[in-house]
Amino acid sequence: MHAAAKKNVGDILKLAVEHAADKAAVVVFDERCGLAKLLAEAYRACLPTALHIDFDASSPQSVLAAFEPLAPGSLVVLVQSASFRLEAFRIRVELFKRGLKVIEHPHLSRLAENEYATYVDALAYDPAYYRTTGRALKERIDAASRAVVASGAEQLTYETRLEPAKLNVGDYSAMTNVGGQFPIGEVFTEAIDLQRVNGRVQIFAFGDINFRVNVVQTPITLCIAQGRIVEAIDSTPAFDAVLAQIQADEDLWVRELGFGMNRAFSRERRVADVGTYERMCGIHLSIGAKHAVFNKPQLRRKDGKYHVDVFVATDRVLLDDEVVYENGQWCV
Repeated sequence: MHAAAKKNVGDILKLAVEHAADKAAVVVFDERCGLAKLLAEAYRACLPTALHIDFDASSPQSVLAAFEPLAPGSLVVLVQSASFRLEAFRIRVELFKRGLKVIEHPHLSRLAENEYATYVDALAYDPAYYRTTGRALKERIDAASRAVVASGAEQLTYETRLEPAKLNVGDYSAMTNVGGQFPIGEVFTEAIDLQRVNGRVQIFAFGDINFRVNVVQTPITLCIAQGRIVEAIDSTPAFDAVLAQIQADEDLWVRELGFGMNRAFSRERRVADVGTYERMCGIHLSIGAKHAVFNKPQLRRKDGKYHVDVFVATDRVLLDDEVVYENGQWCV
C-alpha cells in the first residue's frame, strides 16, 4: 500500500496539478490516524525539498507564516484527519486567492483501516480516462434536452435541459484555481428547471447526519414530484432523521445530478466518508436546497442549509436517447 500511495501521489503532483520542481511547496499534516500518516509519508517521499509541518506540533501563527512567502503557482498540501482550523482563515479559499495550488485530503479519520487501500486506489490518476470521458460527458450533458436515470424498475426523468456541467477530473487548464479535494473524479450538473424532475429512483446509500455513508439492506425508493421528494418507500430510521432535519428548515429539493467517475469506488467497494465516496462511479443526487455552484431564482444561495448526497442503485443513464452509463461504467 505504501508503494501505491507514493506512486499515486506522484502522479497527482506531476499529471494533475502539474507541480514544477522549481516551485516551492508546503505540506501541512497531522498524525492522528493511520491514513494521515500514510499520506504524509507519501508526500514526504515525493516532495523531499518541501517544507513539511506537523499541524499538531505547530502554532497556528507558524502555519500561517509558512504560507506567506509562497509565490503564485506554488503548492500547498493539506493532509487532515479532520479539518484544520486556523481561526477565521478559510484555508483553501484564502490559498486560492493567493494563486496557490492546493491538494486537500480532509476527514481521513472517518475511514476505517480496512478502507485505506480503497482510498489509496482512488487517488490513482489516469488522465486519458478522466479527461477524455469527463469532457465527453460534459459535451453530452450540455447538449441534452432531457435525461433519464434508471434504477431497478424505476425511472427518474428530467424533462428539462441541464445546467452547464462542471468538471472535477484533474484538468485545470481552463480554471482559475488549481487543485481541490482529492480523490477526484466527477462531472456534475442539475436541472435548469428543478420542477421538471419527476419519477422514482432507488438509492442504496445516503449521507447520514454524521456525514458518513449509511448503506441500506433494501433500496429506498424516492418518489419525486416537481423536483421534490414526496415519499420515501422502505425508508429507515436513519434516513427519516435526515429528511426530518432538512424539512425542519426547507423543502426536500432534488438538486445536484452527479456523474461520479472514480472507478475505485462502487456500490460494493466503499469508504465511510461521504465527501470522498461521492466520486463513486455512478450517479449521486443531492437533496436539500443548498448548492453553492448553481443558482436558482426561487432558491437564494445564502438561504439553503442542506446538501445531502444520496447514492443511486444505477442501472442505466440516458441523455436524450443515448445510453451513457450501463453495466457499471460510462460509455461515451
